[in-house]
Amino acid sequence: MISLPNAEKKTVIVIGSGLGGLSAAISLRSQGFNVEIIEKNEKVGGKLNFLDIEGFGFDLGPSIFTLPQFFESLFERAGRKMSDYVTLEKVTPHWRNFFEDGSFIDLYEEDDRMRGELAKLEGVAEEHWRDLQSFLDYARKQYHLVDDGYFDKGLDTVWEMIRHYGLFRLGLKMDHRNTMAGSIEKYFKDEKLRRIFEYFIKYVGSSAIDAPGYMNLMPIIQFDYGLWYVEGGMYNLARGLEKLLEDLNIPVTYDSEVRQITRAGKLVNGVELQDGSTRFADYVVCNMEVIPAYKNLLNEEPKFMRKLEKFEPACSGLVIHLGTDKVYDQLAHHNFFFSKNQQKHFHSVFQEGKLPEDPTIYLVAPTRTDPSKAPEGCDNIKILPHIPPINPDNPYTHEDYMKLKERVIDKLERMGLADLRKHTVVEDVLTPFDIEKMYNSNRGSIYGVVSDWKKNQAFKAPKQSKKYRNLFFTGGSVNPGGGMPMAILCGQKVSDRLVDYHKATT
Repeated sequence: MISLPNAEKKTVIVIGSGLGGLSAAISLRSQGFNVEIIEKNEKVGGKLNFLDIEGFGFDLGPSIFTLPQFFESLFERAGRKMSDYVTLEKVTPHWRNFFEDGSFIDLYEEDDRMRGELAKLEGVAEEHWRDLQSFLDYARKQYHLVDDGYFDKGLDTVWEMIRHYGLFRLGLKMDHRNTMAGSIEKYFKDEKLRRIFEYFIKYVGSSAIDAPGYMNLMPIIQFDYGLWYVEGGMYNLARGLEKLLEDLNIPVTYDSEVRQITRAGKLVNGVELQDGSTRFADYVVCNMEVIPAYKNLLNEEPKFMRKLEKFEPACSGLVIHLGTDKVYDQLAHHNFFFSKNQQKHFHSVFQEGKLPEDPTIYLVAPTRTDPSKAPEGCDNIKILPHIPPINPDNPYTHEDYMKLKERVIDKLERMGLADLRKHTVVEDVLTPFDIEKMYNSNRGSIYGVVSDWKKNQAFKAPKQSKKYRNLFFTGGSVNPGGGMPMAILCGQKVSDRLVDYHKATT
């Protein structure tokens, strides 16, 4: 363990044990700080959660593991090996993509397999291959450019980006002049390939017609670094991190909700819990999303809150878990059932704030990799259409969400999952209201802050509060954003910022 001068005398309270909070706590303890986590629920993990019903094991939150190097770096900070805590399994194919005409296309890392899939499309397979390789070359350049500064240095603002990259690289090399969908259209002639690569935006719960072109870095996450499953279920990642907390002597107080972050002048000095008790600290790291935290834990005035409006929530979702008494052999581990008009789907959800009539649906069948997640002869199916976050002025009702659920099941039955209703023996549904209540997420958002060039240039909120300099934020609502690897990376970069601030002020 590395110890900073005077770090052992300094205390940090981390509010929430989502992946961002866990990562920050582990990183800071590895630097010698005394760290305590306060968690409102009965277990760690935040949205990385699970539910067992009658032999069906459902991952409630994230279901795709990518960029293992970001996770490995966290364990390395603590002087440990990730392989001693978490075991990964490769998932192949990455995705299976279903279309209304009855066709499907798989995505593979392996060139020969991917070439075979492209032969299913209309036209000349070799032309599709050249289009794909040209697109991936462009996407790879975007990934390495973003990784060089925004990821690796934990950059937070436009000015930090300019200082790091310079105007030439930032203005001419990073694709911000086009939308994500606009750049995809330039590379692919085939409509199905366009739709597939547009929906990589699922990783951050945003719209390909609003997000800037450099967000096309996301396919590289899979094509170059693989797609994985955590052996025994995704929640075993949280269990591995919990074991690391124990090894580092980081205490977690469970079933304790923070009522407010306490202040002393221009600094914060701890937290008050719902039971009225207080905990004092030199620094606070908040894993609650930025807008709910300032509103509910700091009771900031409307004038201050208006400055945060550009960091509006990414989409929510209707999370449907089904256990069936038959196996749907046509499914891969990860599947997408595409909308007839994906642009209309994006527009409905992100511009109009409406429940989509014909959503693109993400469906996970983890028993393809892990048979233990369902009884023998049965299937474990998680279904997730993206939908708007809660509109506080005109919220949808539970009945509205259940009507959408029926439309989703209708679509899946139409596209090949025959008699899905009849074969369902276990069902659980989470609406945006459930997600908001369980995780204190902003209006039920799943992915933190929306990536939208016009609203926020795809930036999330900064990691260090501008108002209270010893208050830091981590998780999907701050840079670099939503998704498991980004949350894990965020916690590490929050630690780096806090350490720099500590050095400068002691």
